Amino acid sequence: MSVLRTGLLVAALTATATAMTIPAASAADRGHARLQRALDQVVADGGGPGIVAELRDGDAAPWFGTAGVADLKTGRHRRPGEHFRIGSFTKAFVGTVVLQVVADGKLSLDDTVAKWLPGVVEEHLGGDGTKITIRQLLNHTSGLPDAFPGQETPRPEEPGKRFIYSKVNYNLAGMIVEQATGSTIADEIDRRVARPLRLTGTYLPGADNTIRDPHARHYSKSDEAGGPAEVRDVTHADLSWAGAAGGMVSTTSDLHRFLRALLRGRLLAPAQQKEMFTTVSTEGAGWVPNTRYGLGVYSQTLPCGVTLWGGGGFIQGSMTYVMGDRQGTHMLVANLNGDWDDFVETFTTLFETRFCPKAGPLR
Repeated sequence: MSVLRTGLLVAALTATATAMTIPAASAADRGHARLQRALDQVVADGGGPGIVAELRDGDAAPWFGTAGVADLKTGRHRRPGEHFRIGSFTKAFVGTVVLQVVADGKLSLDDTVAKWLPGVVEEHLGGDGTKITIRQLLNHTSGLPDAFPGQETPRPEEPGKRFIYSKVNYNLAGMIVEQATGSTIADEIDRRVARPLRLTGTYLPGADNTIRDPHARHYSKSDEAGGPAEVRDVTHADLSWAGAAGGMVSTTSDLHRFLRALLRGRLLAPAQQKEMFTTVSTEGAGWVPNTRYGLGVYSQTLPCGVTLWGGGGFIQGSMTYVMGDRQGTHMLVANLNGDWDDFVETFTTLFETRFCPKAGPLR
């Protein structure tokens, strides 16, 4: 067994709630102007260099909005088709792959970590891998603490007691997939999800850590140790340690296609679909408010009472949010090519703009 690759990832993000009905816009006016104003405001308030959003409502043509720039040096605007790092939304892909491997009979969610990675949790994390199940890795109830490169790992808690968001969980899950399949987690994501859905811009980079063209530059106000710094270009920073917890790259259109397929049950058998969307409370964890976590995805109830499903990702130089109604009919994907704004507040406000009835008439 190689040294635990969970040393480890990225500063990553983030009973089913009853969702209010998402307000439907008229065919002639789907709130695009209001969304555009919200995007403009994010950049005007200094939230980041540039932001993009792609909205899809049923069978209507997608709407794409942008504000700010993709490149601070050239002033090039952001545009459709750009690749960007998706951070912790990687977990939705990994959770899907794990559940497909379960459906194949190669794994059980009740298998312990020790069955597949004997001694790894004990040696590297100070916990007991014989007491942690794969299900607990995926819903973050393993008791294992979060960890960042160069950071001393706190002592684990007892498994199954509470939600603790931890990137370690998904790096371990990725390693288990590799043990069970004999393939890399990157190849399994490509074979099981990206290729069947024709997600041509979606992949987990290898050692070369590339972001394919076209792409926005990624900017950060943090140094390598996570301390404050002047704005710097981190587009080609080595983030390969993020791995199965936060290392993927994608595009707005690919993320729409993936989330719609997932929400509509096209990627998982019914038993595994039920597992994916069985949630645990995140209350008291100091994480994203008003959420419940499933197996790689979570639900979030907006202040107006509307509940959305999907996830978000915060990684050096990039912040992404991917959410829609439970039926996969109304969905919004957004990305900001900077990492210094308030992640939760920025995207909650943006999603309220589209999904909350109290936002007023669509103009």
